[in-house]
Amino acid sequence: MFLVRIMNDMKMKKKLAVTFISAAVLPLLLSGLFLTGKLREIVVNDAFIQLSNNVERVQKRTEELIKVPLNISYRLTIDNRMKKVAAQKYESYTEVIQAYREYTDIRDYIQLYKEISSIRVYVVNPGALNNWEFIQPDNTIMAEDWYKEAIEQKGLAGWNLIKDERNGSEQLSLVRSFPVDSLGEKGVLAINVDKQQLRSILDQEPFTTLIVDDRNRVVGSNEAEFFGKNLSEIDGDEKILSRQEGSYDTVVGGKASKVVMVNLNPENSWNGLRIISIFSVSEITRDANQVIRLGAVVITVSLMFAVLLIYASASLLSGRLLRLSKHMSKAGAGSWETYIHIDSKDEIGLLSKQFNALIRSVHDLVQEVQETNHQKNLVEQRQSEMKFKMLASQIHPHFLFNSLESIRMEAHIRRQDEIAEAVWLLSTLLRSSLEAGNGNIPLREELGRVRCYLEMQKFRYEDRLEYHLTVDPDLEAMPVPPLIIQPLVENSVLHGLDNREEGAVITVEVKKMPKGARVKVCDNGAGFTAERLAEIQAELAESVHEQESKRIGMRNVNDRLVLLYGESSALSIESGIGTGTAITFFIPGGAPND
Repeated sequence: MFLVRIMNDMKMKKKLAVTFISAAVLPLLLSGLFLTGKLREIVVNDAFIQLSNNVERVQKRTEELIKVPLNISYRLTIDNRMKKVAAQKYESYTEVIQAYREYTDIRDYIQLYKEISSIRVYVVNPGALNNWEFIQPDNTIMAEDWYKEAIEQKGLAGWNLIKDERNGSEQLSLVRSFPVDSLGEKGVLAINVDKQQLRSILDQEPFTTLIVDDRNRVVGSNEAEFFGKNLSEIDGDEKILSRQEGSYDTVVGGKASKVVMVNLNPENSWNGLRIISIFSVSEITRDANQVIRLGAVVITVSLMFAVLLIYASASLLSGRLLRLSKHMSKAGAGSWETYIHIDSKDEIGLLSKQFNALIRSVHDLVQEVQETNHQKNLVEQRQSEMKFKMLASQIHPHFLFNSLESIRMEAHIRRQDEIAEAVWLLSTLLRSSLEAGNGNIPLREELGRVRCYLEMQKFRYEDRLEYHLTVDPDLEAMPVPPLIIQPLVENSVLHGLDNREEGAVITVEVKKMPKGARVKVCDNGAGFTAERLAEIQAELAESVHEQESKRIGMRNVNDRLVLLYGESSALSIESGIGTGTAITFFIPGGAPND
């Protein structure tokens, strides 16, 4: 209400401006913010899908790449010629050089497969030489973790970032131990994965993509600054460092980013690799943000133009309304000769024409008012006469009650107790009916009126009439409209005894329900045919304000129930030929203490 008052007190220009902002600017801004968020979400989701696909592609291509050194390692570890060259006892350096020269399989593998860059065989043999293919491991090499793990894993392959003794560079390498002789001596085979081949796989990816070993060292990357670093130096997210496969939201380089990680577990290997792809949300949404900024500029310009247009329209509208207001003020002061001319076909022009027509009709309206006042005086006169008649009519009930009491006393003196009882019942019934007002009465009073009526009828019909009243004790104080059950009982008595020599049984049942009380009046009379029952139900279904039906009692009860409690409390009639009639209705509420 306070907001409505403020709007009503505003001038037309301000009101139109506020309305425009509320109806156009705010929804537009909210829609823009919503669409902006959705656009960013769509862009990020598309990038995430692309990222997941890229990681899957890198996984497959890397798996194909490392299968080559894995297969070569398997061949070499079962190659007895290689084992003999590496472990046999040489008598001279000439013999060593000759053996190395004759064994060309390692050089052939390197030339044949571009996926590998070098092959090194580490076997302890004091009589042998180092030719960068067969290497005598010193204490430094044998103390390396990768060397000790290869010996311990008994023939399984391992993947680590290993330093190559020839040039000092670190490369992703396969390491694998193999038995040298039957005495249990072991050697270690190291095969370097070609850096260029690995880089060619990663360089095709638009996002930062890393290949990491089980020590969290970056063994491959499409960004050179990450190669050889530990993941803890790039990102400290525990989910990434703990090798949990999946997708994560994290911060890399101070920027909100999304990470997708999959594991690569080569067959017959004691460890594996992980492929990690990262993209920055801000970089992905850069183009979307440019579109959003451009859209904001266009919307701002459009809104400014709309504001100017609204201001001009409001000025034109308020000017014509002010002219109309001045002429209305003159008419309010009693000047009926005023006339306004607004040359337009919109609502204000129509309003001005209606105003002129209103002024011309004022004289006729004054005459009509005078005639109305005359009619009002006549109505008041008739109402006074009606009050007088109502006062006079109150004398007759007292005369009737006094006469009935005299008859009852005379019957009692003559010891006609049954007649006296009947007269008393009649007097009680008439008094309660005439004194019934518009307010509710307790259910016990209404049932007392019903019992009084049935006793009178039993005096008339004697053994041909029986009745039963069944009432839930909790409902006796429930307020009900007066004369709401008695007319239905009267109707049941009339129809119950109609054409039945053996008499009738009337049953009144008031049963407590969850939200009120159900009243049921039954008789064992002849009942109605289906056609007659349909006619009665149609009469009851008519509007309360339509012409009254011939069935005044039932119609009156039904109308009052509908007016007081709604359609759910209307009378429900069940009847059949020879089965009697049951009338049911529902009164909302219940006992006062419910």
